[in-house]
Amino acid sequence: MASTPLINSFTAAKEDAAAFTSKQNQNGGDSVGMKSLKALVLLGAGVSGLFGFAGIAAADEAEHGLDCPSYPWPHRGILSSYDHASIRRGHQVFQQVCASCHSMSLVTYRDLVGVAYTEEEAKALAAEIEVEDGPNEEGEMFARPGKLSDRFPKPYANEQAARFANGGAYPPDLSLITKARHNGQNYVFSLLTGYRDPPAGVSIREGLYYNPYFPGGAIAMPKMLNDGALEYEDGTPATEAQMGKDVVTFLSWAAEPEMEERKLMGFKWIFIFSLALLQAGFYRRWKWAPVKSRKMILDVVN
Repeated sequence: MASTPLINSFTAAKEDAAAFTSKQNQNGGDSVGMKSLKALVLLGAGVSGLFGFAGIAAADEAEHGLDCPSYPWPHRGILSSYDHASIRRGHQVFQQVCASCHSMSLVTYRDLVGVAYTEEEAKALAAEIEVEDGPNEEGEMFARPGKLSDRFPKPYANEQAARFANGGAYPPDLSLITKARHNGQNYVFSLLTGYRDPPAGVSIREGLYYNPYFPGGAIAMPKMLNDGALEYEDGTPATEAQMGKDVVTFLSWAAEPEMEERKLMGFKWIFIFSLALLQAGFYRRWKWAPVKSRKMILDVVN
């Protein structure tokens, strides 16, 4: 590990200081000058260790990325649900900004029905794409309009084509991205809105962009969210933060579409178990009250 030499040097400095002190004690009492020298040696060892650990922390931050802030997502409460208007806006951001490079191969158009769109709207969205199907009666593949059961289209035919188009980088599938990354929702939002100029002394090679939240600090994806980059259907101002919040909400729903149903089911079971607990307590008192309140008289005379 990178920290081993720094820790070893700090330990060696402490041992040298201890040996120096022991030797002076054997030769006689310490003078005021020798005490000052010992203090300087110990202070130097402490400062070197402090700078060593600070260097370790900086190296770890550069390797794994900057820690993400924690944002108050409205759907994270125990009884909170998704903001469905935000999911619809987030799908619009994905469709117009992200879908040119990223896929969502686990999501179908029928998943959007009742969540962000009506059935007619979802059918219209699906019909905008062409899907290769077949074979037909002649054994040939053919193209047809999309339907609700079709998955979101992939921007590239295969991984090799995706890497070739993106300078060797492979855009990940976003179906489960908020579950596949540590601190997923906060990480994705911080990554999308965290682009900045590299600090002094940090050089980024051509074709990469500086983002402190990405491991290593250099990412192949350019800054995609800019104020006014699109126009929302409901008239919401399309600021960078708003688009980031909406697309992260959409990705969170895509990774965990059953969250609302799971929370509702959990609340129902808690309510049922609470009634069962009250009934059990009442039954216990009704069953054992006569026994516990019984008075027994011992007649020792007869």
